[in-house]
Amino acid sequence: MPGISAERALKKLINGNERYVNGEYLEIAEELAKELEEGQFPFAAIVGCSDSRVPPEIIFDQGIGDLFVVRTAGEVVDDIALGSIEYAIKYLDVKLIVVLGHLDCGAVKAAVEGGYQPGYIAAVTEAIKPAVAKAKTEKGNLFFNSIKANVELNVARLKTSHILREAMLNNFVKIIGAIYDIHDGHVVFGVSTWYGEVLYY
Repeated sequence: MPGISAERALKKLINGNERYVNGEYLEIAEELAKELEEGQFPFAAIVGCSDSRVPPEIIFDQGIGDLFVVRTAGEVVDDIALGSIEYAIKYLDVKLIVVLGHLDCGAVKAAVEGGYQPGYIAAVTEAIKPAVAKAKTEKGNLFFNSIKANVELNVARLKTSHILREAMLNNFVKIIGAIYDIHDGHVVFGVSTWYGEVLYY
């Protein structure tokens, strides 16, 4: 399904998440896997957390070849992640990018708590610290506000890409944030509110 609009792609993700929450899963056809030997045509790109509880293909009830997924701890967008997403936009005609955070994120929790982290784990928490600093200026729960701010921060990091900015301007590409509730399975798109009005970026 190459080149579908961002709006249609988002609707497919919302519908898939509803099926997941309601236990109405799509079945993956063996013939589809065979067809994809000729090439891939994902309709959306997901920048998600490496947390094993947050597999995008499952929580959006999508099959082989539907999603172009980049996963890092804390959904941190580094140069490699950014280059991967640029590839999806430039060469695979993807029109929707979703930065997917989630409740109870261990990487964000470590950044909130501070303290020493060994090895390259420290690079992850350092990348999240600006989100924690922003969250500290807001009212409400620091941990949740940091999760939300971290999604917003990584949406902003994606928008530093010349390739992505140009695609947003000329090719109707959209970049949005979302948060997955690991407790009830729902994904809320738009991170400026929580279980209120859903905002589209």
